[in-house]
Amino acid sequence: MIVITWWIDDRGTDDLASRAGAPDDRGDLVVESTTTTTEPPYEGWSDPSESGQPWPGATVEGLLTFRGNPTRSFYGTGPVPRSEPDVGFRFPPEGGMCSESTNLGTTKVWCGMGWTGQPAIFERDGRTWAVFGAYDGAVHFIDADTGERILPDFPTGDIIKGTVTVDPDGFPLVYSGSRDNRFRVLSIEGTEPVELWSMHADDFSPVKWNDDWDSSAMIIDDHLFVGGENSQFVILKLNRAYDAAGNVTVAPQIVFNVPAWDQELLNAIGDETVSVESSPTVVANTVYFANSGGLIQGYDIEGLADLADGGGTTPTRTFRFWTGDDTDASVVADSDGMLYVASEYERAGTAARSDVVGQLMKLDPTVAEGEDPLVWSFLDNSARPGGMWATPAIHGDVIYAATNGGRLLGIDRATGTELWSKSLAGPVWGSPVVVDDVLLIGDCNGVLHAYDVSSPGEDPPSLWAKELGGCIEATPAVWGGRILIGTRAGPLYSLVAPATTADETTTPDTVTG
Repeated sequence: MIVITWWIDDRGTDDLASRAGAPDDRGDLVVESTTTTTEPPYEGWSDPSESGQPWPGATVEGLLTFRGNPTRSFYGTGPVPRSEPDVGFRFPPEGGMCSESTNLGTTKVWCGMGWTGQPAIFERDGRTWAVFGAYDGAVHFIDADTGERILPDFPTGDIIKGTVTVDPDGFPLVYSGSRDNRFRVLSIEGTEPVELWSMHADDFSPVKWNDDWDSSAMIIDDHLFVGGENSQFVILKLNRAYDAAGNVTVAPQIVFNVPAWDQELLNAIGDETVSVESSPTVVANTVYFANSGGLIQGYDIEGLADLADGGGTTPTRTFRFWTGDDTDASVVADSDGMLYVASEYERAGTAARSDVVGQLMKLDPTVAEGEDPLVWSFLDNSARPGGMWATPAIHGDVIYAATNGGRLLGIDRATGTELWSKSLAGPVWGSPVVVDDVLLIGDCNGVLHAYDVSSPGEDPPSLWAKELGGCIEATPAVWGGRILIGTRAGPLYSLVAPATTADETTTPDTVTG
């Protein structure tokens, strides 16, 4: 038997390798334990037990993709202001991020940031970067503290609706889609962003309906997972490296792509609107994605790693569930590997299905083949269009969800029972985030709301409501107490605790759990 003494560091985590036999920064002995084994490292693509935590294994510190990690369940770090924050900066300082865009034959001016529109925030070279796409058709690279440009804007050929992804493994790379039909890999290592590679929606066949890229990519073990409005789901082997001169390179290979629909779905919905706008979610060895026909699919990727080298195993579909209606929100997974799915309520012809499975549902992907994975349903079908565009948030035993009609809901995670409801100015498309027991959500009157959810299950009191103007369709990003949020009025705002009430913030260096 081996006796090991260890200390708990300031964040409350155990680090046996570095702390066995040595005091922590405070020099306080915490506990002595007797053990014969250590827990083996997790073997798989994404450990569901780390739901709610920063991106596991990432070498870059930050909020790196939509909802922050492979299970789409990490929302950032505090301290979050508990009294009405000040505007730290406005980007751009004057005017707004606007451009003209044509979609499905209709041309109009789009301004600001919309669904999903969550900025990526990360630490690099001693600065805190914020990177985001906007309705001016450009990717922006700014200092998250000051709002100053770090790099020039990178223009694409059309608006950007989704959330960029920052490389989690330290390569100076940013990944972004655009309505100009291209998904790009950008280098940020020099004095200006450089496109290293792109793929076009029409590079695939067959395609259906549209050709935008709104999905926020997921990157694990040099593989990129992304869906397109061309109705294809794609997995790339990035082959990231550095050349002899020390410059970052990529040589992407498409190792797997599959139509996001099947004939059974087309027969059920009676149309071909089957695009992928949701962001892929990876749980254990399965990648999940949804489409606008309401089909949730899961593909086994256990043997993916060696596929590019001629070995491995081609992903196979192991999960199929039909919600009955357009599902643009991303699948969210809890620490038990259960899935939470929000769906819209638009198609009259599929109401029989939607009225049964609901507009918010909990799914158990571990059930035996042929068994119904539906654990519970929550209905929001009193009006059409109804249901949910926003991706739900998990915090403790509560699911937080927002509806097209403007309801903000607290739902019991175990039973699906409504715990409380608040009425906001709808539609509410921005996804709720929870950091430091503070729930943040924007409404379509341009107000960002903060609620105290430190007492699970109770109707949370309002902490503050900040009027910013324009409909807030985007999702707020929270990092180190900064709140970055874009609005349809044109700008992005940084909100910070007012200097006079800085002591009213919550404890620093906390994350959601």
